[in-house]
Amino acid sequence: MEWVKLVSEVLQQDSSQLVLDGLEPLPSEEFNFWRSRLRNLHFIQEQLMSSRAQQVLSIAQRAESVYLSSLRDLHTDVQKGLDEAEDVARNLKPVQQELEKLQQMKYHQLGNNMAAVMEEVRLVWIKSEFYCRPCRVVVLLQEICTLFIQMSRSFLLGKDLMRTLGSEPGQKMEDVTLVIWTLNSLKEAFRLCRTQVEVDQRQDGDTRSWDFPSYLVFFRLDHFLLHLQGIQEVFSVSLQLHQLDRTASVGGRMWTDAIQEVYQDFLCHVTVLCDLTCDPTNPDDQSFLKHLSQFWVQVSDLERRLASVLSRAFEDCCISSSGAKLVKMFGFILDRPLIHDQLRPYLVRLEEMVLEELDQIESLFFSERKESDTFCMFTPSHAAGLCWSQQLRRRAETTLNHHRTLQQLDQDSGVSELVLQRFHLIEDLLRHFRDGLRTEWSSLLDSDCGFILEQPVIQKNQQGMLGVNCSNTLHVVLRELRYVSRKTDLELRPNAARLFTCRDDITRSYLSLSHMVSCYKQVVGGVLTEDFSLIQDQLQDLDLNQNLSELHRYTWGSEGLQQQVEQNRDMVLLLHSTVSQARANMDAMTRIIQGWAKLHLLERSGESLLEVRDMEQSYRHIREEGEELLRLTQVNRSLYGAKDSSESWIMYLEHLDDKVQDGLFQLALRSMHFLLDNMNPQSCCTFVTVSLQLRETGSVFEPSVGVGLSDLLQTIISDIYTATSLPLRISVSRHSNYQVSLQQSSDLSALQQEVKNRLLQVREEAERLLTRLDRYSYLWLSDRKRVMQEFLTYSRQLGPEELEAEETPPTLNDFQREINSLNTLREEVDHLDDVILLHSWLQVDLRAFKGSLLSVVYKWRHLYTDYLLHSVSESLQQVTRHCDDDVGPASLSSFPLTETIILLEAAGVQLPDHLSAQLQC
Repeated sequence: MEWVKLVSEVLQQDSSQLVLDGLEPLPSEEFNFWRSRLRNLHFIQEQLMSSRAQQVLSIAQRAESVYLSSLRDLHTDVQKGLDEAEDVARNLKPVQQELEKLQQMKYHQLGNNMAAVMEEVRLVWIKSEFYCRPCRVVVLLQEICTLFIQMSRSFLLGKDLMRTLGSEPGQKMEDVTLVIWTLNSLKEAFRLCRTQVEVDQRQDGDTRSWDFPSYLVFFRLDHFLLHLQGIQEVFSVSLQLHQLDRTASVGGRMWTDAIQEVYQDFLCHVTVLCDLTCDPTNPDDQSFLKHLSQFWVQVSDLERRLASVLSRAFEDCCISSSGAKLVKMFGFILDRPLIHDQLRPYLVRLEEMVLEELDQIESLFFSERKESDTFCMFTPSHAAGLCWSQQLRRRAETTLNHHRTLQQLDQDSGVSELVLQRFHLIEDLLRHFRDGLRTEWSSLLDSDCGFILEQPVIQKNQQGMLGVNCSNTLHVVLRELRYVSRKTDLELRPNAARLFTCRDDITRSYLSLSHMVSCYKQVVGGVLTEDFSLIQDQLQDLDLNQNLSELHRYTWGSEGLQQQVEQNRDMVLLLHSTVSQARANMDAMTRIIQGWAKLHLLERSGESLLEVRDMEQSYRHIREEGEELLRLTQVNRSLYGAKDSSESWIMYLEHLDDKVQDGLFQLALRSMHFLLDNMNPQSCCTFVTVSLQLRETGSVFEPSVGVGLSDLLQTIISDIYTATSLPLRISVSRHSNYQVSLQQSSDLSALQQEVKNRLLQVREEAERLLTRLDRYSYLWLSDRKRVMQEFLTYSRQLGPEELEAEETPPTLNDFQREINSLNTLREEVDHLDDVILLHSWLQVDLRAFKGSLLSVVYKWRHLYTDYLLHSVSESLQQVTRHCDDDVGPASLSSFPLTETIILLEAAGVQLPDHLSAQLQC
């Protein structure tokens, strides 16, 4: 009987017992229960069918035991339980397979597969004989909800969920939103499945409906969803308040500081949630709920502070655009109920501003609609009026958009209808104004177009110059038609439509005519005296005047106008190109000729000396440019199509020849003035340098101030005239070269004579210089041997009148007198100037002369010192000879040895080494 009792306990086991015990089983435990029950009942049935159990049953039957009925009931209950377990296990298998498949999926795929799970549950309800009871299905659905709660918490990473709240809450908020959507998808799938069961019940009376309350299934899931929605709200608020960091730098300093302070406090509060160690996905965790409640209190305080700051900001708004800007800037936070309620009163004042701005637009329209054509000076008047009205419309639309932005504060405002009415009123006024402008513009444009089409294309002004007719009017009309092409709603009348159709052709004709007339004016209006006759000849050859006369008969509306304009334009452009090239060549020739007037044939070398430039290089340059003049002249003859014998061409050549001769004259004149400017006594600047040399014949200048310097200047003048002879003559009627013509110039001749005069003046001053230096002539003219002989005989040099004198041998004092006199003369010569400037432009270099003169002085001095050295030498030789003969020290020389040596040393003369050696002995 104990065994029977144990079997009865197995039969009484139920899968809902875990739920009834307050646990949270998963579907796997349901599936395992039924598999285990089926396996246990199979074992029990095998025991009941065993031989031993049958023997016990037979004994009980024979003995009519009281346990016989219990055994029979047990056998029946086991068979029923086995049938139930087999049915349930078989029908739950698809549900198990579907759930296992979902568990292998990524979480974001779950929501789209909830219907498949619920469909399998519905099939179990329909197919299973024993499982189609509400208590069984409710338990299974509760277990499925528990499974998805567990999967959701694993997906949200539990404790790590709040870590990113202070930095990047967006990703985690998306995960929370995905979980909420997925779980709601499960509830929606249940609702659809329940509806389908009801449909099946109506179609098949055997199917029972799910008449059990849904909260029995989802009470725990709903609690978890409510908890997740609170977390989602935390992330949502964090995302909103994180945006304060981007708006803190907008507005005044007061706003910036206040909002930044709110943002920093928010970061502190968020950090507390980020640092929590509990699992926020556990709805039963009271510690997290406590922190969450405290966080919402702190958020409410932050919202009140933000509302206070924004209230002051809205009070400072003086126009609706400022308020709209604030709403756009802080729109992410304005939907918070506390902030929304506190800012709602400011909508009234801002919407009054919207109405005032619309009133201002309406007043502006009535006050300035008559002057709207003056708003754009570069646009046709009617187009300017249309543009002005369009600007007013855009301004009104902008104000309306501001109103719509402000409505975010209060969707139920009663002012919206009034604003729309005022906007539509302004819109109607502007539409009627534009319609009137279009009608007036169409009429005036048609009149102007009709006038233009009847006018000739060209005409002559009062000065007889050719011009484009109606150019200003045509330009205005074409500009208006260009605006019309952009405004397709303007109706064109016949004349305007005709001109609009051919506006491109007329524009091309106008541009061609303008170009042609401009070129014609440049040819005829800018004609020069020298090429006037040549241009007239070309006009006659091209019959251009006659062709232009024919063009006068064409109007802007004439057929074939463009072809006729193009034909005349080509001829005028050809003439313009020819004349322009010829004038460019004339400009090039003029630049060459003007360059001669600036050419430097003579230059100063450094700061003082005259340098004659490399004449061959200058000659080659002038010769090449002369050849270029001849080439350009022939090019112009070809361009003008002139004959060599034509009178117009000969006049042209003579004019050019005069310019060439004038340019060469300026070249020669510039060079002559250069000579005279540098030979000016007031210039005080060296121009030419000569050197004074001492020759055997006396002092001379190199080069000679007379012939040499004259030849130098004459050579320079000849080189100047030679340069003017290098260019070949341009005029064929003038046979002599340019040099011959220029040498006949009185101006150049006068300058040349002035150069000679200044040369004579400096020559006279040079002669006076030589006269001053002749006081030293006796030094190089006197015979030094004769003078020395006279000194030794008379102790002085005899004068010219002294024929005879008493012989008086010189003493050491006489020698000292002569040597001192020569030393004084040497110092005097040494202090002579190295350079002397004559007539302020001729530099005389005296250094060679001084050197030669000092050399002569030294030679005179050596006469006396050499004689004394010889006397010392003889005295020493006599002393040595007498010492060898033991003779007394009587001196045989006329001069005392010691005093002589002292005199020589005072004169700076060193004794030779052999004499010094003898003195030491």
